[in-house]
Order: sequence, then structure tokens, then C-alpha cells
Amino acid sequence: MASTSETGHAKNVANFQDLIAFVTGYGTTYNPSKNTLKIPQLNTIATTSQTKLADVITKNTAYNNAVNDRIITFTGLKSLSTRLVNALETTNAPKEKISDAKGFNRKMQGRRASTVQTPSDTNAPAPPTISTSQQSYDQLIQHFAGLISVLQSETSYTPNENDLKLTALTAKQTDLTTKNNAVATAYASISNSRISRDKTLYDDTTGLVDIGTEVKKYIKSVYGATSPEYAQVRGIEFKKVKK
Repeated sequence: MASTSETGHAKNVANFQDLIAFVTGYGTTYNPSKNTLKIPQLNTIATTSQTKLADVITKNTAYNNAVNDRIITFTGLKSLSTRLVNALETTNAPKEKISDAKGFNRKMQGRRASTVQTPSDTNAPAPPTISTSQQSYDQLIQHFAGLISVLQSETSYTPNENDLKLTALTAKQTDLTTKNNAVATAYASISNSRISRDKTLYDDTTGLVDIGTEVKKYIKSVYGATSPEYAQVRGIEFKKVKK
């Protein structure tokens, strides 16, 4: 379902089309001296606005698809991390290396290594802490990369399970990074598309909303406030949608 703001953009463009239809019907009596109010220029603005709206829809779909692909790719990453630690524990790896692997897995799961100590002196400042979750996609990739690095350093880590082998893990890491970067790229694209749309629709004096409002004022001045022509367009609204 389209958001209220997205619907508002489309409504402004649709109303502008209605306005053009009315002034075109006035024939030669609609003859503004200002170039931006002339019918060819109005048609250009309408066409450009429709193109910008369509581009936002296309870019937004691409962004949603990228987000969905990333969700799918990251699904099961935490359970895989735990399996890797369990697999490492069945090798000849020293306890220090296993401890390192468990540390990365704790970060992957979003758990602390230990509880935060409360100062015995209630007047003493609390110790500085960092976020306990560290669960952003970038950080999950880094935790996974750290875990892979520990496994790569252990020569006795040679699992028979295909999805636990180092080649599969490095491929997984690459895929995670690719899907995460794709979301960032798609987000930048949709953001730029919305900026371009908003400039076309809402820039002062040159945007569709201001031009539409000015056309209505011209009709009122030429035909009169009580004229049937102004009655046709008086109710056509143009609103600057909140961004």
C-alpha cells in the first residue's frame, strides 16, 4: 500500500493534469504572458512529473527487493555461527582459539561475555560501555569474518560437511557483503530519485505545485472570481507534501 505522502505526490500530478485539460479547453482566451504558464510548458511539467513519479516507484521496488534478498541471505547466520564453534570444539584446536571463536559467536548472537559490574560506591560514575547488541548487518559481517579467520588459522579444522568447509564460508561471507552493499546502493538510488521528484513538484516558483497555483490565480484574474471558468478550477488543490 502506498504511503499517504506518496499518494499526495500522485494527487498533485493528477490535479495538474485536470487543470491543463480545463485551460486547454479555454482556447485562445487562455493567453498568459508568463512563459511558464503557457500550455506547452505546463504539458512539459506534467510529463516530467509523471516520469519522476514512475522512477521513484521503480527505484523503491528495487530497494525493497534488495532488502528482501539481504534478509534471506542473513537468515540462519547465527545458527551457522554456533555450528561452526561446535565443529571447532571437535578438532585439536587449543582452548584459547576456541575461546576466540566463542567470542565472535557471542557477538553474533548479541550476548555479553559477562554482566556489567555495578560500582560498589553508588557515587562513583558508571563504567563506560558500548552497545550490547552490535547487530547491524555491517557488524554481523565483521563478526562472521572474525570467526572464519579463527577457523582458517586452525589446521585441524577440516569438516566433511559442505556448508561448514572454509570455501563455503568464504563464499558466504562474500555473498553477505554483496547483498548488504546492494541495499546501500539501492537506498542511495531511491533517495536521489525522491529528491529529483520533489524538486520537480515542489521547488519554489518553478515546481508543479507553485505553477498550478499560479495558473489558478491567472484564471481568476482573467475570467473573474465568479466566472464559470474559475469555478471549474477553484476546487483543484495543490499541496506541498511533507518530505
